[in-house]
This record gives sequence, structure tokens and C-alpha cells, in this order.
Amino acid sequence: MPIEVKHLTHTYSAGSAFQSTAINDVNLTIEDGEFVCIVGHTGSGKSTLVQHLNGLLKPSSGQILVDGEDMNGDSVDKRRIRQRVGLVFQYPEYQLFEETVAKDVAFGPKNQGLSADEIDRRVRRAMAHVHLDYDKYAERSPFELSGGQMRRIAIAGVLAMEPAYLILDEPTAGLDPKGRDRILGMIQDLHREGVTVVMVSHSMDDCARLATRMIVMSKGAVVASDTPRNLFAQPDMMSGVGLGVPEAAQLCAKLRARGLDLPADLYTQEELHEHLLRLWKEAGR
Repeated sequence: MPIEVKHLTHTYSAGSAFQSTAINDVNLTIEDGEFVCIVGHTGSGKSTLVQHLNGLLKPSSGQILVDGEDMNGDSVDKRRIRQRVGLVFQYPEYQLFEETVAKDVAFGPKNQGLSADEIDRRVRRAMAHVHLDYDKYAERSPFELSGGQMRRIAIAGVLAMEPAYLILDEPTAGLDPKGRDRILGMIQDLHREGVTVVMVSHSMDDCARLATRMIVMSKGAVVASDTPRNLFAQPDMMSGVGLGVPEAAQLCAKLRARGLDLPADLYTQEELHEHLLRLWKEAGR
């Protein structure tokens, strides 16, 4: 079943001189198996929205339904729902605190009251998911590792809860290109294994490569929800909310302006390369 957001509004510091409405009357659905990228300029409400999806924030009004259950209902077991909806913050490595990698990854499952064997299985599986060898890293201090490795450990701690939905807020922020590619490849693998992914991102190229659907936010509201192909074919709409389009789409537009016969909805490097190669072969006949 999906995650449903119904008429969600969140106001910070309500009733004070600092009152600010971050999101206003948001309605959306995250279907099982989707890879959804949420995009928008800084301050558009992206992070506030995703922090509602596992109950970290309570709505000022509206509902969050997870598998048909109201996240903030009077009798709801919020802890159980949070086990199904894993949330990875920006810079999650700042939340590491245990003395070894294995203990940090095991923290969530241990609090679930699982058996020692089940905790060990989950820790090993989660570390494998983030490409960290258990035998090599389990007994090391997480604070001795690189920034990218620390982030993967933090993500493994969420994966050890075995969530059905994985929510990530800018998971590659601050990483070098190699670290970014490793994290994104790992997330893509999880999606292929059946995990529903919701990712906040500023990178249109990452969204182009990974997302099955994009949600565009501006000034606390959802202004568009569609496939990357349909959204990136509307550069004027995207620029109107302070966003761009992938580099491949920008290059495609410039080539079309110079007279090349290219489709208007190309947005990935692979697609553009394929069409340019076809045109080159046709010109050589």
C-alpha cells in the first residue's frame, strides 16, 4: 500500500512573531515500488515534507497515511510505522555515536528487541548493501573512517531496520564524485530489490538517471508531479520555480536550435549519445 499525504500543512513557531508556514495543503501519493525525487529551490519545503513521512514532525493540519494507517492517529503505534519508513537525514554521519561500526548499525534492530542471531544477520546484510566488508570494518571505530564510509555506515543503520520505504534527504551532499556515485549506485540497487525510494535532491542529472517520478515544490506547495521526461521537456516551467534541467537536456536544446533533428524530450546522456550516433551514421550514408 502507498504513503498518502492529505492536505498537509506545517507551520513553525505557530502563534509567535516568528511564525512561518513551510508547507501548505500538500497532497500526494507515493506508490509501492516508485523511485520519487523531490526537487525545489532552497526553502521550498522539501525537507519539512519528508520529515513528516516517518512521523519526525507532526502536522499542523492534515494526515500522513502509511499503508492506510494514520501516522498521527490516537491509537497508532508510531514506532512500528517508523520501522517501515526509514529516514536518512542530510549528513547522517553526524549521528554516529557507538564505539564500533557493528554496534552502530545494530542500534535500531537491538531496540526492536530482536534476537542476537537476527540482529547479526541484519547488520551483516545492511553492511553488504552499502559495500562495507563486515570482517574488515565491523570492529573498527566509525570515526576512523572516511566521510563517505561514515555516511554509508549511517545509511546501513537505517537499512538494518529493513524498511519498506527509504526516505533520503540529499544523501550525497558534500561528497566527492566517487563517493556520490557509490551512494547513488547503492540506492539504485535497493530500489531494484523492491524498496520504495523517496529522495530529496538538488541534482537534476541524478533525478534524470534514477527517478521514475519527480515532485516539484515551490513556496511550500507541490507545483508539478510527473515523469522526468515530461518535466524536463518543460524548461520554462522548471526555470520559473528556480530549477534547471539536466546537462544533456540543455545540450539537446542548443543542438535543436542549430537545426539538428532531435526529439524535444531527450534528457539523459545515454539517450542523447544514441540519437547523435544515429544522426552521424545517417549522414555518412
